[in-house]
Amino acid sequence: MKVIATNISKGTTINWHGKEEKTGIFKTPTTAPIFLSKTDVEKDTVVDRKYHGGLDKACYLFSAEEYTYWKELYSNLDWDWGMFGENLSIEGLDEAQIRIGDIYRIGSALVQISQPREPCYKLGVRFQTQNILKQFIDRSYPGTYVRILEEGLVSQGDSMILEEQSENSLTVQQFYILLFAKTKSKELLHLAMKNKALPLKKRESLEKYL
Repeated sequence: MKVIATNISKGTTINWHGKEEKTGIFKTPTTAPIFLSKTDVEKDTVVDRKYHGGLDKACYLFSAEEYTYWKELYSNLDWDWGMFGENLSIEGLDEAQIRIGDIYRIGSALVQISQPREPCYKLGVRFQTQNILKQFIDRSYPGTYVRILEEGLVSQGDSMILEEQSENSLTVQQFYILLFAKTKSKELLHLAMKNKALPLKKRESLEKYL
């Protein structure tokens, strides 16, 4: 896997239901390396820290290959890397193969796969329609958040190298599908509950289905 683009946001003010809000979803590529710190990407804008940033969502990765699919659906938009609010656009990222808990070296940073991205209305604002939320859920290639085990710099062109594969076989895609499934697989539920790399709140929220 390879870093195609590093993206950050200076913050954008939007109007949502008559109220002005600031968001960091409008990210654009930067030519300079970005620094992955324990709770966020340095110089990036993180507004609502209840849902963004923090130890389990310090940096967001999205597949560069997915751009082809979405560009066909939304050809009217002005496209560039960072369109999905990702800090790192990654060539070869496959949520069907990457396991929650996998550890990767990216540049000088060491990161661990923590959880998939769940879309909110701000993605709809970015794409100029809230219809994208259901489309994004149905597509099942949501990208992934990582926690930062070792802080470091990441540059365009850096490789994303697997350092340690999780013994728990739960993939990012399997967990994402599990989150939105009306009928939840008992096998995947048990895998999720045993996966200590998943944030505790995520595991606790699934207990009621067992």
